[in-house]
Amino acid sequence: MIKPRRWLPIPLLSLLLLAVWLLMVRSLSPGHILLGSVLAVVIPLYTYRFWDVQPHIRRPGLLLRFVLRVLGDIIVANFHVAWLIINPWRRTRPHFVEYPLMLQERFTITLLANTISLTPGTVSANLRMDGKTLLIHALDVGDDEALIEQIRERYERPIKEIYEC
Repeated sequence: MIKPRRWLPIPLLSLLLLAVWLLMVRSLSPGHILLGSVLAVVIPLYTYRFWDVQPHIRRPGLLLRFVLRVLGDIIVANFHVAWLIINPWRRTRPHFVEYPLMLQERFTITLLANTISLTPGTVSANLRMDGKTLLIHALDVGDDEALIEQIRERYERPIKEIYEC
């Protein structure tokens, strides 16, 4: 018997491809469903070798809380950046900060860098070659250590608990 994982190495990607295909063609005709299904099976079969190993989520409840925290931080940061922009007399203090990483897996480091970049006012600019330091540019930095501690407590520790333990 053929294992389903062999035909669908990344099932979520297959579902997403089928949904995107049907949205693009804007039709639910049997022909489009069949073609979309074939593409949804064939594309992951040919590309899964290029993908990193999918991480195991150890604490899904914490993942939901993390996502909600990031969304809340994005909203708050948008208001903060807007306040900086509409107040021309207030001087911003842009600065590059070297952030020492506790994370070791490539996926979790990428997730942290993307989370930092999603939050307005900060951009992860570079991962050092040793993989232990992330260079972050922030629009308004009062204290480097406070920014490092804020990122560590709000983002890095939860990511570590969710994926790496």
